[in-house]
Amino acid sequence: VTADEPDLILQATRELLEEILSENEGMQPEDVASALFTVTDDLASTFPAQAARQMCWGLVPMMCAREIPVPGSLPRVIRVLVHWNTELAQNQITHVYLRDAVKLRPDLVAAQ
Repeated sequence: VTADEPDLILQATRELLEEILSENEGMQPEDVASALFTVTDDLASTFPAQAARQMCWGLVPMMCAREIPVPGSLPRVIRVLVHWNTELAQNQITHVYLRDAVKLRPDLVAAQ
């Protein structure tokens, strides 16, 4: 996210969720048991879960939290941990990292 503005946070969250759905064929909101959104300490203007609710995830239990402010960590990052009810094996699930967040898990990005 380029700045701590509600519209930018919601737009980035929608983009992340849309990419997760696109990359994981068969994932539907009704298959999601819950979602945990985290933001870095420099993002506080809105809840990222609001974007999911706007995308018909209204029945999915969601929680938002702050990441630990580790010195030198990436700024302005939104993360989501989706608990998905699926029969797929772990190696069949595509983990999504956008923009600078690819630096967080280069091992997973390279495997895709």
